Amino acid sequence: MRYTNDHFLKKKKQGEKTAVLTAYDASFAQLMENAGVEIILVGDSLGMVVQGNDSTIPVSIDDMIYHTQCVSHQTQQVLIMADLPFATTYNTELCYHNAARLLAEGGAQMVKIEGGQIMLDTVQFLTQRSIPVCAHLGLLPQSVYRLGGYKVQGKKENDAQQILDDAIAMEAVGADMILLECVPADLAKKITQAVQIPVIGIGAGKDCDAQVLVSYDMLGMSLNGSPSFSHNFLADLAKSDGEISIKSAFEAYVNAVQSGIFPH
Repeated sequence: MRYTNDHFLKKKKQGEKTAVLTAYDASFAQLMENAGVEIILVGDSLGMVVQGNDSTIPVSIDDMIYHTQCVSHQTQQVLIMADLPFATTYNTELCYHNAARLLAEGGAQMVKIEGGQIMLDTVQFLTQRSIPVCAHLGLLPQSVYRLGGYKVQGKKENDAQQILDDAIAMEAVGADMILLECVPADLAKKITQAVQIPVIGIGAGKDCDAQVLVSYDMLGMSLNGSPSFSHNFLADLAKSDGEISIKSAFEAYVNAVQSGIFPH
């Protein structure tokens, strides 16, 4: 039986942290589940770390369904969250069609959608039709060309307030989770306390309910280096007397998140 959002709501209330990682294939997904990862994100980051593109923009819905299938085939318990890629959410009907495909064909249990106020009606449409949604706020990789690069969002007071308002509004229309990417830690803490639903952070400080990293980053495998907020858990094992393996690196990450050691 796979985890449902009720499991993560309970963990939030109890102050327990959740470890999340990205996976794009069956082998990594199975290792993660065995290591204690409770949510796997099939991210459109595959466009960069798997396909070799310089952004997530070229990733198609068919790419996402294929990789989500790979992850779902060899896992039993983890909640599988899948990204809705670029240009698949520009109207409500199209978004619903693509989200339904990720669940029905890909085997996902939740979809992740980038965007704030402009996506409220769409998120409400999906959740009212039994499609669980994680709202992605802060740095939006699919908007990287408009944003002018991969930059921290919400540093200015009015921008921070907008992200906070968006998070509260997303919860109000039925979003099941929120993912905050590259926002100041104090803003992420404020948002996590302001909403009842679980908040996943990446480059957003230690006070979120969960942490996610791109698996290739935390293994030191990314083609163009890892972001400053990431950490190479595989390299840590090489400096210790423990077993050096990918599964051990995943286990070290899970322990670090659950104990509050990561992020620093």
